Amino acid sequence: MEKIKKQNTSNKIAFLKDWLIPILIALILGILINKFIFFSVFVPTGSMIPTINKDNKALVTRVNNINSLKRGDIVVFQSDELNKVLVKRLIGLPGDKIKIKNGIVFINGKELIEDYVKIKDYSYSNNFEVPKNKYFFLGDNRPDSNDARFWENPYIDASDIKGKFKFIFYPFKDFGFAK
Repeated sequence: MEKIKKQNTSNKIAFLKDWLIPILIALILGILINKFIFFSVFVPTGSMIPTINKDNKALVTRVNNINSLKRGDIVVFQSDELNKVLVKRLIGLPGDKIKIKNGIVFINGKELIEDYVKIKDYSYSNNFEVPKNKYFFLGDNRPDSNDARFWENPYIDASDIKGKFKFIFYPFKDFGFAK
């Protein structure tokens, strides 16, 4: 009887060592990776077509250094005005003077080459000046994007930027890095 109890105890310890501890370690690592390195997003609209399609799911790397952002990056951020997490292209950096004339974007007087925009909104014109610690975003699908051109406050604070859009993992037909 004593031998059976010792065997049951050693079976329980073996179970803990073989299964429970690795599962707990994997869960903790998963939480830490999600908190500090990357997270996933779902794109519910076509505002970034053709770069990102409606209903894509993707991995996003967290932005720990706001100075690592550059014009043209695809960025995930929190819009307090819309109360949503959005995915848009970074167009304006702090201090930039942006002029959109007949759908063509100029940054500090120079035309911005936007090969990723396949359909421009030639009917739109306006001027913007990006304040300190703020950023300006547009969608790649300009005629069908609710972006900074139409927001009451067109600028996103640096503290609301969550990450850089990197890799589409679903659906499989769109699998790959976003450009």
